[in-house]
Parts: sequence; structure tokens; C-alpha cells
Amino acid sequence: MNYLVGLTGGIGSGKSTVADMFAERGVRIIDADAISHSFTQAGGAAIAAIRDSFGTEFIDQHGALDRPKMRETVFADAAAKQRLESILHPLILARIKSLAACATDAPYTLIVIPLLFESGRYADWLQRVITVDCPEEIQIARSIRRSHLDESAVRAIMTQQLDNAQRLRLAHEAIRNDGSLIDLQDRVAALHGRLSALAAESD
Repeated sequence: MNYLVGLTGGIGSGKSTVADMFAERGVRIIDADAISHSFTQAGGAAIAAIRDSFGTEFIDQHGALDRPKMRETVFADAAAKQRLESILHPLILARIKSLAACATDAPYTLIVIPLLFESGRYADWLQRVITVDCPEEIQIARSIRRSHLDESAVRAIMTQQLDNAQRLRLAHEAIRNDGSLIDLQDRVAALHGRLSALAAESD
């Protein structure tokens, strides 16, 4: 069954935690970030194009993308961000579509895409899209704790993403993640039930 559901949300919203909870219920997970990382490791499919476009100084001594240097560059330079995305996004989309086309016994496939709406490449072939939603102050606190970024760095990332209200308007479903893990488990369980029924109906 290949009922395809997108999962998105802003930095610090808890997408990975939510995805793990769906995985525990037998849902197949495809993670765009994991795919991106594989392409930018030593020998990855994007390394040659990144080296050609940005220069050897953006490749570390092991042959992988120098992530801190690239992160600093794309935050400061919108044109550089577009160049990087023009390299990575088509590769990521092709891999996701290839993986999603494979047969599975899972009730449906959940595709975790942080910039799902921003990229403009996904919404037209996903049956449903979920956004993980929480207040900005919680996003900031989680991001500082998890990534060891300061508040200004987190806010800089947030300015390059849609705000929560925009994602809520565009998504079919929302999971609120501003309480306990037990609350989140309950919300995931309820949505999983609905999605499983929709997937079964579409089969």
C-alpha cells in the first residue's frame, strides 16, 4: 500500500519525536533529512556538484560537506541558499519518490520533510500533509537545548521557514506538541487511526 502522508513543522516542533511514534505503530518512515545527509557525506551524490558550485573550502578533510561553514554561508546569503537547494532538492525528491514507490505492508508511508511547503515540490503528490505545531517559545527552547544554538541563530532559521499559522492553513492535519509525551502519544494514536482508515479506503 502506498498511501503517502507528509509530515512537516518548524525547527524545534518535534517532528522526529512524532515520526518515531508513528514508526512504533508500524508506519513506514522516509526521512528527507537523513537522505540529504547521505548525499552530503564523503562520496555522496551531491558532493561533486557542491564542490563545483561553492569551492573545495566547503568540503571537509574527510570529503564530506563542511556543514557549519555551509550553514553560516546560506544563512547570510540567499543566493547561496538557492544554489545549494538547486543541487540537493531534486536529488532528495527523486530518492523519496523511488523509496515511496516500493511496495510495503505498512498501513501508509510517512515522509518527513522539514521544508515541505517552502520547497513547493511535494504537496501535489501526497495524499495528506500533517504539520507538528507548538508555540514559538517552545520551538526556540527545544532548539537551543537540542542543537546548542543561541536564540538569535534559532530565530534566523525560523525566519527562513513558514510561520506556524501559514503551515496550519496549508496542512490537512495538525498535531499539537506543547504538552507531555503522553499527550503527544494520544494525539498520534488518534491521527494514526484516521490515516489508517483513509489509506484502507483508498486501496
